[in-house]
Amino acid sequence: MTAQKVAVLDLGTNTFNLQLVKITPNAYYIFRNEKIPVKIGKDGINRGIIKDDAQQRALDALDIYKEIIENENITKVYGYATSAFRNAKNGTNFKELIERKTGIQIDIITGDIEAEFIYKGVKTSFDIGGDHALIMDIGGGSVEFIICNRDRIFWKQSFDIGVQRLLDWFHIIDPIPNEEIEKLNVFFNKELDSLKEQVELFKPNCLIGASGTFDTLSEMYQHQINRFLKGDETELPLTVEGFEKSYQQIISSDKTDRLKIPGMQEMRVDMIVVASCLVKYVIDSCNINQIRISAHSLKEGMIYAIQQEMIHRKNISASGN
Repeated sequence: MTAQKVAVLDLGTNTFNLQLVKITPNAYYIFRNEKIPVKIGKDGINRGIIKDDAQQRALDALDIYKEIIENENITKVYGYATSAFRNAKNGTNFKELIERKTGIQIDIITGDIEAEFIYKGVKTSFDIGGDHALIMDIGGGSVEFIICNRDRIFWKQSFDIGVQRLLDWFHIIDPIPNEEIEKLNVFFNKELDSLKEQVELFKPNCLIGASGTFDTLSEMYQHQINRFLKGDETELPLTVEGFEKSYQQIISSDKTDRLKIPGMQEMRVDMIVVASCLVKYVIDSCNINQIRISAHSLKEGMIYAIQQEMIHRKNISASGN
């Protein structure tokens, strides 16, 4: 077999993503990309549960995805679940319920594996380079940090400080007051102690933001400079100065005004505040002077890993097109 169509499900804390992919040994082509803001962590993530209403939203989304997959006659489905599943007391039970109701097998991955996938995904986006860089992926339940270069990972860690958790703990008043930002920074200072130790050791000066929040920050920056990218570009523009301008806009606005900011995505309008505070903290505390944005991250890393597994198992020919 020279090529194969597969479906890849990324069941995140905020968003369930579906990608339909044609995989060959030398490349992959995503021919359909869907996302549904399921928010399975809402009101439960900091209590370690996936609530009943969140479970129903998840099942409804997966019913939609199952129909799409069946209409494409795809039989090879890879399902991955992340922070909300692995940290919830009922995460495994809910995974088994999904499997019984949909027939889709789900793998609850560790934070360590999630970081590996993110690194692989970023590498498909652009050349990281030979110098040490810090990759940051902000999810709903967790945030992954990877210190690396193009050749290897030097250190990686997943932290349970994703934006759904932060939104539950902080940002009670809108616009967020300075005192709340100070509380966030005290929290980050405590929770990210091991990150600061590794940054001091490896001294990366480039932050690579991977998808999610960083996509929105890049869109806002493109509106600032009135220069817009084509849809197929995988390195997105953002500078430290551009981020600082957007950050000031974000923290000084309430939800209504944030929705009016050019480039703001409605699905991120609530979480962008605490997410931006986290990015600001990392830039300042890690002495970052350059930002690069990867359009590829976890999902693309999953696809790359699937491609390599298929080649290893000889499900696709090494001479495929």
